[in-house]
Amino acid sequence: MNKSNVFWGVLGLAVVGIVAYSSGVLAFQGNGQTGPNYTPERHTAMEKAFENNDYAAWKNLMGDKGATRVVTQENFAKFSEMHKLMVAGKTDEANAIRTELGLGQGNGKGHRGQNQRGNFVDANGDGKCDNLK
Repeated sequence: MNKSNVFWGVLGLAVVGIVAYSSGVLAFQGNGQTGPNYTPERHTAMEKAFENNDYAAWKNLMGDKGATRVVTQENFAKFSEMHKLMVAGKTDEANAIRTELGLGQGNGKGHRGQNQRGNFVDANGDGKCDNLK
């Protein structure tokens, strides 16, 4: 085998590996609307929960993940309003509600126990970090 064949073979394997890795990472990240838990049925049920201001249905779909650490029965109407504003493209208004609720800006870069601005979250107002899990 000559050096040229070895070079092209190694280069080909490297390109295939990079493409496969990149595709997996991008698929997992989603596009802002879909993510690893997305199904059309779940999306429809979630939209219906927001439309009907149905906290119980939303909470059932979410389990104990994500915003459920901050969103409660009492503030779900505000959270639902935020969702409707986001869908309508009114990001400034939606972000104002997001901040009011203590959800940060939703860029997914916060650390456990912190909102996206690096401030610790005090969802229940007791003056202590809620140490989100």
